[in-house]
Amino acid sequence: MIQSRAIPMLALSLLLSAACRSDVASEENPVAQPEPRSTAEPEVAAAWPRIDPLIELPQDRRLNVGFLIVDGVYNTELTAPFDIFHHVRFHAPPGMEVFTVSPEGKPVTTFEGLVIKADYSFETAPEIEVLVVPSAEHSMDSDLENQAMMDWVRDVGARASYLLSLCDGAFVLAAAGLLDGLAVTTFPGDQDRFAEMFPHLDLRRGVSFVHDGKAITSQGGARSFDPSMYLADHLYGEKAAQGIGRGMVIPWPPTPESMPAVVVP
Repeated sequence: MIQSRAIPMLALSLLLSAACRSDVASEENPVAQPEPRSTAEPEVAAAWPRIDPLIELPQDRRLNVGFLIVDGVYNTELTAPFDIFHHVRFHAPPGMEVFTVSPEGKPVTTFEGLVIKADYSFETAPEIEVLVVPSAEHSMDSDLENQAMMDWVRDVGARASYLLSLCDGAFVLAAAGLLDGLAVTTFPGDQDRFAEMFPHLDLRRGVSFVHDGKAITSQGGARSFDPSMYLADHLYGEKAAQGIGRGMVIPWPPTPESMPAVVVP
């Protein structure tokens, strides 16, 4: 959880959001059971071709979603997907179990100065089905030389059903060999550097995110909500994503103009 000197900020944020959003369950507004995906034509067509999920979602437990956090991680690339995935449980129970993992299980300090208490270390983390790699200050340089971190990413990422990178998190996944043979994207200002470091990868420019195989790579920044909403829709259906979007004030589904994306069938 994200915390300041006295108050766990992420926990407080989630409590406040649950209190103010009418879409979140309460005794007066219970969570409805998940419904099959609607075959009706939505008012706005999705901005990408729809493909079937790679996995069957567990019905008796939450899907494990692990976030790699290191010193210098950027706030938005961490909190945007964390918030979206946390809210899945209110619209498609049992939803996702979101947690943070730092190398030694110790707190880390974000680039913007927030202190985050890690839920697990590399050694104690449970099996991760969706590995999320937010961008960090040194995702393009010294983090790639951290052998313990890169070995963990390579091992966990190979076993995970899905990979999600935000901004320069794509450099970490690429250096771990997890993006080989796939179409990818990253932060616009770092795409030239990415192309120089990984010339064998199919870099796509001018799009918010790219989904190819089990990897979803994205521009990051304020657009970190885009791939997170997409993955929620991809796994749990448009109706669940629309419920999340109402609580987050994110219109869903987006138009191709508002959210350009590449989904490789």
